[in-house]
Amino acid sequence: MSINLRTVYAFAREMYPKLSTEHIQYGTAGFRGKAEFLDSVMFRMGVLATLRSRFRSGAAIGVMITASHNPEPDNGVKLVDPKGEMLEASWESIATDLVNVSDQELEQQVAKIIKDNNIDITSSSIVYVGMDNRYHSPRLLKAVADGVIALKGNVREYGIVTTPMLHYFVVSANTKEAYGKPTEEGYYDKLITAFKTLRNDQLENGNYKNNLIFDGANGVGARKMLQFIKRMQNSLQVTVINQGIGQGKINEDCGADYVKVQQRPPKSMPEVEPYTRCCSVDGDADRVVYFFSNDKGEFQLLDGDRIATLVAGYLMDLVKKCQLDLRLGLVQTAYANGASTDYIVNELKVPVSCVPTGVKHLHHKALEYDIGVYFEANGHGTVVFSDHAKSTVAEAAKAGDKPDAKIFLKIIDLINETVGDAISDMLLVETILNHKGWDVKDWISTYTDLPNQQLKIKVQDRNVIATTDAERVCVKPEGLQIEINKAVSNYKRGRAFVRPSGTEDVVRVYAEANTKEDTVSLAHEIGILVQRLAGGVGPELVHPNNAHL
Repeated sequence: MSINLRTVYAFAREMYPKLSTEHIQYGTAGFRGKAEFLDSVMFRMGVLATLRSRFRSGAAIGVMITASHNPEPDNGVKLVDPKGEMLEASWESIATDLVNVSDQELEQQVAKIIKDNNIDITSSSIVYVGMDNRYHSPRLLKAVADGVIALKGNVREYGIVTTPMLHYFVVSANTKEAYGKPTEEGYYDKLITAFKTLRNDQLENGNYKNNLIFDGANGVGARKMLQFIKRMQNSLQVTVINQGIGQGKINEDCGADYVKVQQRPPKSMPEVEPYTRCCSVDGDADRVVYFFSNDKGEFQLLDGDRIATLVAGYLMDLVKKCQLDLRLGLVQTAYANGASTDYIVNELKVPVSCVPTGVKHLHHKALEYDIGVYFEANGHGTVVFSDHAKSTVAEAAKAGDKPDAKIFLKIIDLINETVGDAISDMLLVETILNHKGWDVKDWISTYTDLPNQQLKIKVQDRNVIATTDAERVCVKPEGLQIEINKAVSNYKRGRAFVRPSGTEDVVRVYAEANTKEDTVSLAHEIGILVQRLAGGVGPELVHPNNAHL
């Protein structure tokens, strides 16, 4: 197979010219921005995915076109590596360099990637491409496909799918279907079979009622949930709102991010009885939060911290019941509510690790356990199982004298380990609540969240702040952490930290304490310290529960 790199330049010049000179960087969310400036980025990511596939000996690489919880005019793109994980960190800089060179330098940059990574440009490759339901996604998908074609690669277009579905397709293909069949029907079948088996015709139990309101954020998650409902044969009664088919814009006044940040139900919320279980997913369905209203009409949120504690406690019970020698751990960021951490350590007796903000950090740390549970407070998370854990559970199930081991096996099947999957996580939560006989009152009563508040302080250069210990300790500027410690010591159950934003020149301040008044006071004190010692100006309030920063 002969490949002329000049073709890459010709495609770029004629069809996907670079329209913006603004430097953009590949991050946790890949590339993201206004859709009208992303055509050249998409084309180049198609090129890069083909090179990545050849670098990984022809393994399938995924390209997902989505802006997740961003507004409808935005779009984005991220690559999925062979095991369904996010793109290897060393290739993030390769991606950044590739999208920022001029059209005239593109051919030379591609040649450099091939040479630096010793890629056999004539070897086979396959790229899987999926997209969310934004109106500009089909155009951008074609740009990705053309990037693959420019290097004579093979492309498989999945059309409109959730981000977790594309991750599932990639890992299924690369494990020769040991994980599942790399088709949309295969995805439904795996999760629904596990869910219905775990349900075991017991649709209600104790305080648990078979009724759920599902806010689909007018995104792809709503469409796929409707497909689940058709196939689940009433094993879960779900009402889907904000379906996004001919009405409503993606993420506008609805979805997981809106519900968490605004601390209110989404638009189109029907009148329901107090304590009715409700959940919201985001635009590409990789995060989920639960919520309800109490008998006083007050909004109550059950976020990623709550999901993490529910899941970790349930899995720890299974480990103990099956008498398995497995290490289970929970991974959080500094934004996790201190009350959740106390509950996990002191009540559930589950080890906790803290890592810097970002799903890739949580996922990497979770892999160190036999069973690693991780969730960001925003509802993005999953559970990962080592091969040792899976074989240990499977052997226990075969023994026949441990019925809980068979339940454990189906729980593993129900979980999409590759990335946070809102629908898989929702089905897991419903399974656990049903098995426990819990309603939302039982769930939320396990512990009481500490009041918390966030501020952002504008600075000339966010790099004046440097942190360590998973962003919990400030090492630059000198003396700031000492002053923070002094301030915190004056408040009962006080905790605070500062960190530079990953996206803009602001310093993030987080504070929590025993009372709301103390929390507001502590956050203000820390904000003043940042202004004085880091050259910041104008503290701006961030909603207390917006932990995705």
